[in-house]
Amino acid sequence: MADTKREIERKYEATDATRLPDLSRVAGVARAVPKGVTELDAVYYDTPGLRLAADSLTLRRRTGGADEGWHLKFPVATGIRDELHEPLGDTLPPSFAALLRSRLRHDEVTPVVRLLSSRDVQHLTDADGTLLAEVSVDTVLAERLAGKGSGTTATWTEIEVELADDGDPAFLDAVEKRLRKAGVRPSDASSKLARALAETTPVRKKKRETEDPHTAGDHVLTYVREQIRTIVERDPAVRRDLPDSVHKMRVATRRLRSAFKTYRKILDREVTDPVGAELKWLAGELGVDRDQEVLDERLTTGIDALPTTLALGPVRGRLQVWSAARRTGSRRRIIDVLDGKRYLDLLDTLDALAADPPLRPAASRAPGKALPRAVLKDYERLARRMDHALEHPPGPERDTAMHEARKAAKRARYAGEAARPALGRPAKRFARRMKAVQSLLGDHQDSVVARDALRTLAVQAHAAGETTFTWGLLYGHEEATADRRERELPEVWARASDPVLRADLRQ
Repeated sequence: MADTKREIERKYEATDATRLPDLSRVAGVARAVPKGVTELDAVYYDTPGLRLAADSLTLRRRTGGADEGWHLKFPVATGIRDELHEPLGDTLPPSFAALLRSRLRHDEVTPVVRLLSSRDVQHLTDADGTLLAEVSVDTVLAERLAGKGSGTTATWTEIEVELADDGDPAFLDAVEKRLRKAGVRPSDASSKLARALAETTPVRKKKRETEDPHTAGDHVLTYVREQIRTIVERDPAVRRDLPDSVHKMRVATRRLRSAFKTYRKILDREVTDPVGAELKWLAGELGVDRDQEVLDERLTTGIDALPTTLALGPVRGRLQVWSAARRTGSRRRIIDVLDGKRYLDLLDTLDALAADPPLRPAASRAPGKALPRAVLKDYERLARRMDHALEHPPGPERDTAMHEARKAAKRARYAGEAARPALGRPAKRFARRMKAVQSLLGDHQDSVVARDALRTLAVQAHAAGETTFTWGLLYGHEEATADRRERELPEVWARASDPVLRADLRQ
C-alpha cells in the first residue's frame, strides 16, 4: 500500500516583487530557517476529458526534492488533502491505478500539464527546534501538454504554507494573519494544476448559468446524480479501508435504488429495475463486512458494560475468534468485487443513465404535485406494514414484521430526504419522523440478530467446556432491549403518522 500523508496547506498570491515578512514574529515561532532552493519537475496526468481534475484529484510524477516519485492526492476538505506516495517509475503504479479505477474505467491517463517550479523553502520552528510549518515561495512555469491549449504556457509565483505533521491547524491562521498584514492575499486557485489548466485553456464564451431545478424530474435527477457521484467517490476510500467508507458507499447504493422505486412515475422502471437489481447485488457484497462490524460493536459494548465479576470465562477471546472466522476473506472479496467487470459495467450504466435519463411524462410536472404523491405512496406502504407488525403478539412473526416495516420506514425516509430541496421544511419534518421509526425498528432488529449470535456463541462455549453464564446474561439484556423498543413503538409511530405531516407535504 502506498505511503499516505495528510496535507494541510494554504496558498497565497505572490509576484516577483513580493517579499515574505519576517515569519519568526508569528506567535509560537522561534526561528524561520532557510532551507535553500529546490528545482522540481512535475508531469500531471489525467484522462482526455480531465475527469480527475473535475473531481479535484491530482495525479503527478515528480522529480527533484526529497519526495520525488508518483503522488496521488484526494481532497478531504478545503485546504486539506490526503497525499499518497509511490516510488519513482516510468509507469503508473498499480496501487494508484486501482484507487482511480472508478474514475478511469476504460480510459488511460496521459500527460496533460508539466510544471517546472523553483522552490525557495524555509522552516518555521519552535524554541525546541520542532517543525511547525514549511513555507515555500514557488516560481512556476506551466506548459499544457494535451487538449485544448496544447503548447500554451503560463507563469506565476505563489506562496505555500504547509502545516507540519500532527500540527495544530490554528497555527496556519496565525501565519496568515502575518502574511495579510504584509499585503499577501490568499490564492483563488485550489492547486497548481487547477491554475495551470485555467491559465492554459483558451478563453471560451461564458456559458449561461444553470437554472435551478424547476420540474419534478430535475429534482429527482439531482438526487440520483448525487448518489452516483457518492458511489464513485467512495470507491478509493473503500480500497484504502478508511473508517466508515464501506457504510457510506452502501448507503448511497441503497438511496439510489430506493429513489428508483419511489419515483417510478418519473423514471422509467423498465430501465431502472435492472439497474436497481445490480445495486442490490453491490450493497449485498459491501454488507458482509459492515453487518459483522455492527454486530461486533454491539456485542463488545454489551460485554464492556458488564461488571468484571459477571464476565465469566474467555468471552472476549471467543467473540474475537468467532468474528474473525466470519470475516475471513471478506475484505479481499470486496476488492475483487470492485475490480470485477460486473461492478465496472454498473458504473458505466449509471453514467449513461445520468447522462440520458429515462424520464416519463410525469417528470415535466411541477415538483409540488408529483413529489408529494410519490412520498405519500411510500408512507402508505409503511403504514400497512406497521399495522401488520403491531397486530402480532411478541415473537418471531412480529420480529419479521417489524423488520419489514423497518425497510419501509427507511424508504419513506429516503423519499422525504430526496424531496426536501423541492418541498422544504415539510419534507424535512417528514423525513425526521420516518428516521425515528427506522432507528427504533433498526435497534429492535439488531437485538434479534444479536440474540441469534449470542445463542451460537453460547453453544460453542458449552461445547468447549466453558461457562455460558455471560452469554445468557447478554441474551437477557437483548431481550429486554427488544421489549423496550416494542413498547416505545406505538408512541413513535403515532408521531410519525400524524396527518398534519402529510397534509403539509401537499401544500
